[in-house]
Amino acid sequence: MKQYIEKRLKVMEDKAKKTPEEEQVLPEEVEIIGLKFKDTGKTYYFDPRKNILAKGDDAIVETARGLEFGKVTIGNKKVKSSEIVPPLRAVVRKATDADKKQHETNQSLEKEAMATCQKKIEEHELTMKLIDAEYTFDRSKLMFYFTAEVRVDFRELVKDLASVFRTRIELRQIGIRDEAKMIGGIGICGRPFCCSSFLNDFAQVSIKMAKEQNLSLNSAKISGTCGRLMCCLRFEHENYESEIKKTPKNDAKVKTPDGEGVVVESSPLTGFLKVRIATSSGDAVKTYHRDDVTVIKQNSK
Repeated sequence: MKQYIEKRLKVMEDKAKKTPEEEQVLPEEVEIIGLKFKDTGKTYYFDPRKNILAKGDDAIVETARGLEFGKVTIGNKKVKSSEIVPPLRAVVRKATDADKKQHETNQSLEKEAMATCQKKIEEHELTMKLIDAEYTFDRSKLMFYFTAEVRVDFRELVKDLASVFRTRIELRQIGIRDEAKMIGGIGICGRPFCCSSFLNDFAQVSIKMAKEQNLSLNSAKISGTCGRLMCCLRFEHENYESEIKKTPKNDAKVKTPDGEGVVVESSPLTGFLKVRIATSSGDAVKTYHRDDVTVIKQNSK
């Protein structure tokens, strides 16, 4: 033990004596290649390692899970060192025809794996819903994604699956938003789910966003198929904030071409206002564009 402590102290002392030149310093800019593993997934940065790739190319890369097949979304490019998390994993090579064929084979095997796993889940009488199966490129690992309302002891299931597939098995429990993203579907707007069509990641959504967009706070009307607040509340929020700043608030006193009045209703996105104006025959509500009125006194609320 004493020798071990002395050795560790010497290592620490040697490290403290290193000059700034000896310390690893990242250059101001680093060359990267960006890849996605799923159409609506995140873009991850990789070290090109002298590989020249263009957007749309397929590539084999090293990941924490092993070798993976990905689609290039950003060709060779230099970015600031502050934009990366070192060390970057490497691009192994541009995908060959054989690599593409193996990727297609993996996708076919994943469908078979889903059916087998579902059968095993039923045999073990587990209360879990299987969502997806995914092989690493070299088939060194097979991952199953599932949802469950309660904690599930799937240890025996893993052993059973490992004996069938003869590879490393990993089961991952995911949330209902991830389930919606993986499965896809049609939202209440009549369009494909945002999460499965173009959103790369889930951002926090709050009820405040629904209030600022003048939406009904009925949870059934502002929730997506997954049961959570709709993703569009978030990515449309910045536009609403920008337009709200330009639009007079309700109860604001404004000057219109027909005289002074009070805003009783506004539509930030269209820019139109309904203004109550006092006339000789009584109050009248008229519609104006915000560019055609001047705010005399803004409501502070």
